[in-house]
Amino acid sequence: MAISNFSSDDQAKIKAVISSGTNVKQEVKDLNEGLRDTVKAVGDELNIKPAVLMKAINVAFKDSMSVEREDFEDLEVLLDIAR
Repeated sequence: MAISNFSSDDQAKIKAVISSGTNVKQEVKDLNEGLRDTVKAVGDELNIKPAVLMKAINVAFKDSMSVEREDFEDLEVLLDIAR
């Protein structure tokens, strides 16, 4: 199907999904910026690097502690070899 052969109903659907999609992307961007600000403020208050807090949030969100632990163990092995 050629990209230029859309009915007026199809064009309206395309406009609606693009408009909705850009709104959602803006909301996600705004929320991420707010999260970064919050993490920085809490990190500063508790003397924790914001990157460490963000890493903890990401690991908790992905429920990937076991994967992180395995990766860290692999890293330890490699560094032991390099010494």
